[in-house]
Formats: sequence, C-alpha cells, structure tokens
Amino acid sequence: MKSMRLIGKFQVFLFIWTKLEEESGSDNAKTLVLPANRHGKLKTASTDRHLSDILLQIRSSKAPVRTNYGATWCRVCSQILPAFCQLSDSFPKLSFVYADIDECPETTQHIRYTPTFHFYRDGEKVDEMFVAGEERLHDRLWLHS
Repeated sequence: MKSMRLIGKFQVFLFIWTKLEEESGSDNAKTLVLPANRHGKLKTASTDRHLSDILLQIRSSKAPVRTNYGATWCRVCSQILPAFCQLSDSFPKLSFVYADIDECPETTQHIRYTPTFHFYRDGEKVDEMFVAGEERLHDRLWLHS
C-alpha cells in the first residue's frame, strides 16, 4: 500500500516536470514548479538573493521553518519533493522552504548532500537531516513541530 502511495506522488511530480518542460520548450528545464500549497507556508528560492532574504527572515523569526535543499538532477530529491510539498499541508504551523542548489550556488555552497533538510526554531538551526525517505521526514517534522 505504501509503495502505491509513493508511486502516485512520484507520478504527480513527473506530470508537473513534463508540463514544465513542455512550456519551456527545452529538454532540460531547470526550474521546478511546486504544487499549490493550501496554507501558503511553502516558499521556493529561485536565486541566491531570494534565498538570502528568506534565510534572513528565518533568523529574525520565532516561527519554526523547514528547508529542503535539493537539485533537479538528483533522483532522490525528485522522489522526496512531492512528499515535502504534501507535508507542508499536513503541518500548517510550520513554514517550508525549497531551494535548488544549482539555482542558488553561492548561498548553498555549504550543502554537501542532496537532499539536505534543515530545521529552524526561534531563528536557530536545531537539526539537520540528509537523504531521507517520506516516513523519516514525517517523523522528524512531527518531532520538531
């Protein structure tokens, strides 16, 4: 049953990716379009400047924030991204940020593995997790919510 759920989410991601490629007219589109977010708590950083602004907001905020650093060429990132988006709806009190390391190379130069998840509370990074499956990500989100 769980594998069917993952396959369905991955198919949604592939559909979004295919539509993006069709609209851009290229075989290797770089920008990812994330699904709509019910609570508006999911942001995407598209440039170094945008990610820097988001990180500055995180450091000055008391709100808990979860960041996902990934890459379009990373197969594991592609598999976990739909779950990350869906989990942003399941945890409405948390804010979520997705940053592609290729679109924000200067700001993400400290990221060594993809995907990497950072967990912030009261403006401070309190946890970090590398290459995770959906269940592990859900458990860590629950722990830090």
